[in-house]
Amino acid sequence: MPGLHGQLRVPGAPQAPGQALVRLRHGAQGVSRQAPPDAHLRLEEARLYVITPDASPDRVLEIATAAARGGADVVQLRNKKLPRGELLTLARKIRKELSSPFMGAAPLRGTEGEGLEEARRPLFIVNDHVDIALLSGADGVHLGPDDLSIASARRIAGDRLLIGASASTVDRARQAVEEGADYLGSGPAFATPIKSEKQVIGPSGVAAIVRTVTVPVFAIGGIDESNLPLLTALGVRRACVIRAVSEAPDPAQAAHRLRAMLTA
Repeated sequence: MPGLHGQLRVPGAPQAPGQALVRLRHGAQGVSRQAPPDAHLRLEEARLYVITPDASPDRVLEIATAAARGGADVVQLRNKKLPRGELLTLARKIRKELSSPFMGAAPLRGTEGEGLEEARRPLFIVNDHVDIALLSGADGVHLGPDDLSIASARRIAGDRLLIGASASTVDRARQAVEEGADYLGSGPAFATPIKSEKQVIGPSGVAAIVRTVTVPVFAIGGIDESNLPLLTALGVRRACVIRAVSEAPDPAQAAHRLRAMLTA
């Protein structure tokens, strides 16, 4: 990825939304130099993490906003099919929607007074792409095992982004935290067609990782309302879902029910 020498470029046609440049050594207009001061606190308090499906941009935006209305604490844009320029455009749209006043339907987790809307807004995470996360104003980036290293991402983003990592073993979890991960996604907790090649570690495997590290750990993989109690029974109180929200008849209500189960 370009950028280790101070610049990031998102490819796209000239003048297209994707043709963007960030000069990281000196900052860029509209790109925060530091993550919001309460981002880490909100991450600690987070329970439900909703990941968008590979779908049309309109559908992804619909799912993201519905999840937020239902009370999701974190919303991640994950789309392996869109060109990078279109992904940046979509990320900016989602960030704008998640920040708008219509989120009044979401549970109120802030306090009265200035900054209320920011306190109740879900954290917005971009999967894989540090540059798109920065350019869209996202709160963080999630990195898989085949993505940019945590150390490289931190050199590029500094403290402007939360950085999440995937870990399916205790050893990998420890390593990711030592490298600077702010949170982990651990699984698969259950069988899932999205990561069918990965060995299921089960609720007990996720619980072992939760007990090992001090950063927030979100269980991931095949989680829905029917099997979530198997995780909470072991003390796992954070979960990532995709289909349990995106394929539900009412995604907002599904998110609301899942979060209630995690906080019961």
